[in-house]
Amino acid sequence: MKLISVHVGLPREIVYKGAAIITGIFKTPVAGRVRARRLNLDGDRQADLTVHGGAEKAVYVYPAEHYPYWRGELPDVELPWGMFGENFTSEGLLEDEVHIGDRYRIGSGVFQVTQPRMPCYKLAAKFQRDDILKRFLKSMRTGFYFSVIEEGEVAAGDAIELVSRDRAAISVTDITRLYISKGKGKDQGLLGRAAELTALPASWRDYFRERLE
Repeated sequence: MKLISVHVGLPREIVYKGAAIITGIFKTPVAGRVRARRLNLDGDRQADLTVHGGAEKAVYVYPAEHYPYWRGELPDVELPWGMFGENFTSEGLLEDEVHIGDRYRIGSGVFQVTQPRMPCYKLAAKFQRDDILKRFLKSMRTGFYFSVIEEGEVAAGDAIELVSRDRAAISVTDITRLYISKGKGKDQGLLGRAAELTALPASWRDYFRERLE
């Protein structure tokens, strides 16, 4: 497993559907090492802290393995690393194999998987197309967020080392599927487990408890 590319960016104003919006989704590659801190990487910020950023969304990770899929789906769109707004473009970390609560060492930092990425209208604004939101979620290629357990420095090319597995063994894909299905039918058992998953942010657990009720 390897860190392919590292990206940061500051909020900027863009125009989408005739309206000006502020977004931090535009990221550029970092040359050399960058410090991962509790809330974000040095040089990286989020525009709307009510839905983005914070300790449980400090670093957004997107698998490099998904880029060929999107190049097939969007042949007319240029897709450099970082196009989905990720901080880390990774190799070897796929959503159906990565569990909520798993911990990884990258460079001198330690990171914990917290939740899948749920797309918002700013992804549509970056791609300048509304259909990307449904296509992104339906594809299950969401990527996921890290919290920073131990601050440290990272750089493109660093190895990604598994430190520990969460005992609940609930994958990022499991959480995304529960969100899409609303926890109906055969997912009821998993829904109950997810509602008690301490590594999952409280907002997600509360949402799943409401679905159970």
